[in-house]
Amino acid sequence: MIGTSIGSYQIVAKLGEGGMGEVYRATDTKLKRQVAIKILPASVATDHVRLVRFQREAEVLASLNHPNIAAIYGLEDGQEGREGKTLAIVMELVEGEDLAQRIGRGRVPVDEALAMAKQIVDALEAAHEQGIIHRDLKPANIKVRPDGTVKVLDFGLARPMEPPAVGSALTMSLDWNSGAVQVFTAKKRQAVKSRFDTQVVTRSPCVVK
Repeated sequence: MIGTSIGSYQIVAKLGEGGMGEVYRATDTKLKRQVAIKILPASVATDHVRLVRFQREAEVLASLNHPNIAAIYGLEDGQEGREGKTLAIVMELVEGEDLAQRIGRGRVPVDEALAMAKQIVDALEAAHEQGIIHRDLKPANIKVRPDGTVKVLDFGLARPMEPPAVGSALTMSLDWNSGAVQVFTAKKRQAVKSRFDTQVVTRSPCVVK
């Protein structure tokens, strides 16, 4: 893929890959900017389930507009090949390390962790207000820019949810060592409490009303 183009986007480097596609750094040749581009290869684009999820991820991102959620710029069709057509989601390129890498460098100071937690909760609350639950929140899907701004990524497994009632609280607990994150509304708190207590070492719950 490196050196090829999809629309006006020239692929320059591979950033990673997952179950929902491969992610590359690309140059927007029209607007002269760097972007991230998630590609669903033609070899799997005929898989109806993966195609629907890919399209849904693009639609979910398009419905969200928040400073702590990576923005979508568009959905592109690649050239038709022997295996079919390549599809691509063009997104904001978020420079910096992901939360897993940050945690891997050592214990996160409490002040820094709380600042990141606040931004993660703000992003999830914005998604919940649009009736969307992320479903794949983990350190690898959270990027931290050099200036400390947090961006939540990868809504490939997102699904609709019933929006929380006005005034309900979102509670998030972090294990500062592993980076495990749990977010839930007050209404669901008791339903998940027993499972939550066995999975997450809670050191400083943060409630945002």
